[in-house]
Amino acid sequence: MSEEKPKEGVKTENDHINLKVAGQDGSVVQFKIKRHTPLSKLMKAYCERQGLSIRQIRFRFDGQPINETDTPAQVCSSTTAMEPCSSS
Repeated sequence: MSEEKPKEGVKTENDHINLKVAGQDGSVVQFKIKRHTPLSKLMKAYCERQGLSIRQIRFRFDGQPINETDTPAQVCSSTTAMEPCSSS
């Protein structure tokens, strides 16, 4: 019997991750992005939906700042909640 390996180019259910962005006002916006997509894409989409400027807020994960170049794979392994914080 041969071992089955995932074929190149075939997507698995682990390619995407569901992320929730919690605003300071208690609102929650859910996104589905690939694990290796830069979070800048999510940040820009969130700001557009909320009518905010990306320069005026900060995104954090477990209290730690998130960079635009970070990916979900780099930032989290099991928890999936992100929180934007207004800059002072």
